[in-house]
Amino acid sequence: MLQTILAISGKPGLYKLVSRATNSLIVETLDETHRRIPAFGTDKITSLADIAMFTETDDVPLGQVLNNLKELEEGKVSSIDYKKASGPELREYFAKVLPDFDRDRVYPTDIKKLVQWYNLLVKSGNDDFSEKEEETTTEE
Repeated sequence: MLQTILAISGKPGLYKLVSRATNSLIVETLDETHRRIPAFGTDKITSLADIAMFTETDDVPLGQVLNNLKELEEGKVSSIDYKKASGPELREYFAKVLPDFDRDRVYPTDIKKLVQWYNLLVKSGNDDFSEKEEETTTEE
């Protein structure tokens, strides 16, 4: 699911990949408007599946971080007001989600964006953050 959810640099919010055109991608906003717009090759487009958070040991995929946040919030929108929260409040909140996050490389703005994205995904019904490829394990 996270493969088709996109972040486009310079544009607010998240987008769902709808179709591919000749020189662009057709994306739909995840907010309540569901507007469809083209995203061109000159835009910096990143799939949420390609994003990871820094920790003290190894980078953690964004899907796992979002799952941790979903468990903490019991599937509801976040309990913290990311727009009004201070940096120390955001770090304290994020420590509940990912206790060993790298405090030097994860900035309060990163945490704000993560909480904003989580809220958008939950409100739009795209709250299945598990990666399907990992479910097919073979036992010997």
